[in-house]
Amino acid sequence: MRARQQLDTKSRDRVDHERGIGTSPPRPDAPLKVSGRFAFSSDLYLDGMLWGATVRSPHPRARIRSIDIAEALTIRGVSTVLTSEDIPGHRFYGIKVADQPILADQEVRYVGQPVAVVAADHPETARRALEAVKVDYEVLDPLTDCEAALSGITDPITPDGNVARHVRIRHGDLASARPRAEVVVESEYSSGVQDPAFLGPESGLAVPDGSGGIDLYVASQWIHDDQRQIAAGLGLDTGRVRLILSGVGGAFGGREDLSVHIHACMLALRTGRPVKMSYNRAESFVGHVHRHPSRIRVELGARTDGTLVYSKVRLLLDGGAYTSTSQIVIANASYFAAGAYHVDHVEIDGYAVYTNNPPRGAMRGFGAVQACYAIESAMDRLAGELDMDPVELRVRNAIQEGDLLPTGQAVDGPTPTRELLDHLRRLPLPSEPPAVGDDLRRLPGGVGNTTHGEAVVRGVGYALGMKAIGFSGGVDDISTARVSVSVAGGRPVAEVYSAASECGQGIVAVQAQIVRTELGIESVTVRPADTDIGDAGSSAASRQTWMTGGAVEGACHRVRERILERAALRLGRSPGNLALAPDGITAAVTGETLLTLADLLGQDTIEHTFVYHHRRTEPIDDVRGQGKAHIAFAYAAHRAVVDVDTELGLVRVVELATAQDVGKAMNPQAVEGQIEGGSAQGLGLALLEEVQVEDGFVKNASFTDYLIPTILDIPPMNVRIFEFPHPESPYGLNGVGEPPTLSSTPAIVNALRNATGLDLPRVPVRPTDLIPSLQGNGPPGS
Repeated sequence: MRARQQLDTKSRDRVDHERGIGTSPPRPDAPLKVSGRFAFSSDLYLDGMLWGATVRSPHPRARIRSIDIAEALTIRGVSTVLTSEDIPGHRFYGIKVADQPILADQEVRYVGQPVAVVAADHPETARRALEAVKVDYEVLDPLTDCEAALSGITDPITPDGNVARHVRIRHGDLASARPRAEVVVESEYSSGVQDPAFLGPESGLAVPDGSGGIDLYVASQWIHDDQRQIAAGLGLDTGRVRLILSGVGGAFGGREDLSVHIHACMLALRTGRPVKMSYNRAESFVGHVHRHPSRIRVELGARTDGTLVYSKVRLLLDGGAYTSTSQIVIANASYFAAGAYHVDHVEIDGYAVYTNNPPRGAMRGFGAVQACYAIESAMDRLAGELDMDPVELRVRNAIQEGDLLPTGQAVDGPTPTRELLDHLRRLPLPSEPPAVGDDLRRLPGGVGNTTHGEAVVRGVGYALGMKAIGFSGGVDDISTARVSVSVAGGRPVAEVYSAASECGQGIVAVQAQIVRTELGIESVTVRPADTDIGDAGSSAASRQTWMTGGAVEGACHRVRERILERAALRLGRSPGNLALAPDGITAAVTGETLLTLADLLGQDTIEHTFVYHHRRTEPIDDVRGQGKAHIAFAYAAHRAVVDVDTELGLVRVVELATAQDVGKAMNPQAVEGQIEGGSAQGLGLALLEEVQVEDGFVKNASFTDYLIPTILDIPPMNVRIFEFPHPESPYGLNGVGEPPTLSSTPAIVNALRNATGLDLPRVPVRPTDLIPSLQGNGPPGS
């Protein structure tokens, strides 16, 4: 907090640069990406490299009796085959809990779990070697139902039982509040397994450094945490494991956990040659984590005027076979299970359990997506019971600055919940549905000629979402950046050194914009991220622009101070009477140029490394779940307009309007892209996207069978960006990437309910769910 105040005193020295913060200059990676010349991690190649591949379990639960690699080693071109016996260091890894075997030895807990790895001179040779590795399994009955896992009626999956974490939050006195509720609604809502669906597969290239260490070029969201886990598995000091960020083809949380990392490094160190590993699409579906499927029971009590009296929520998340981030995801889901509403009496129980399904973990929204879908669905049901406008119900109860969260923390910072909702309800609605036989492109089913509009009805739905920004619960999060200024070709140039992962969100462009704003230097180069630079933390939790932006800003301030101090000595003036401008050193009052940077610096370089910290937080307690756990909060709201064919179950999302507070739009075009992209993922969860898992087996491990929205599915998006500056962040900015995934899904489903009159308790909503005659109901309005 003190560092933040000190930095703010320098805001008067910022330069109004035409490509600085608040503008949308072209991204440095954009031309390469749109022209197909950008090198993603799967494009990496070195002469003489080997290809790695993974032997995976075909069973969701089994004991390993033996592994025979002899036949695989006889195949020409195979260099090595490694099993758990060959792991040189710690045998388990994990981003939060090291419970996942690098290679399974005694048992397997999910289909696709790695058992052995091979290296060969050609990828097809490597795959032949996989088939030649003989693993003898004793197949066991899998536990794949999360309710059964919670009940404890079956054999536990882990020695410590099936519950990864129980989050208990108690606020107020529910027992005394219940009798005061005049209207009560109870519902259960569930969500399926959503895949991050990034286009770039898990891939990396491990290169021995010649002295027993390893360099790994890999796509990642947090290379320093990867480094920590890899070094432990290899039995090396972290200084001997260097990670270089390679082109990331999307992430959305799915690259927070390790995939090829340790395996490629083990193979490279064993063979002494570079080893590349790259998953195919089917392998990718079991090679990374997915969004947790959920079952959430909500009970809301209210007075007849709509004022919420109490909220009781029980959440159950299926975490799959290992911990990954389940303990934190269920905490995040529980924090906001009562929604963005003021409720004096709250009881929340959140459970994450182990099953023999593929592991689940981080995905955009991080548990708040499932919680928001449930509470926003319940709010619409309550509005129906009260015969009240659903937006009015939300506005009446919307949380405001100073209100207490269920965890006892007072909401601080801008809290524009009512402004967002008011904006959406004032927006004009799209034109009415097309008449029968009208333009087929405007009907559900589109040009497939499946309907001519005979049974098409329209619905409108709203939703409000809230989420914490950054790492909560007492994490001392940091980001490190180094900024240097020198002269090249007679012109000042700046370089930024940061390990922040560019996953497509635009952090590279933003860092350059900050330098232009703070130092007025046009030529800015952001160096590739690697672990030789200080830790920047994860590109997750909507934290990276806040944290790394703060680090770059802080480094720029120190560089400016040192430049002005040097100029003051040269000119015989006080540093306070000087300013740094694009033309060089100027008089602070008159703006007269006194000295160019080329004359001042000559061959010298001025640089500074800055470590940024946010304000302190604390974990919630285990008894009542109370504590000041969060750094800041972000809010988004959506209004969805849908047309539904109630005979065929087809849907057309006519419009998806959104209002979101971003604090400060550092790069307005990038901000709008994040909001549109997050809304599109929310649409996918509402209508299309689900990893089909039956008895532990993934049934649709391809982008042919796993359906994601295409350009024809995405409606016009009326995006309104609000800027209420946050008092404690760099430039007043707030996190942007996750909030639009919260409210987009329930807004669409609430619109479907409004159109059809159906309960629709599960997402994604299938066509058969939307045909009233199949649900035992008549048509809407009957």
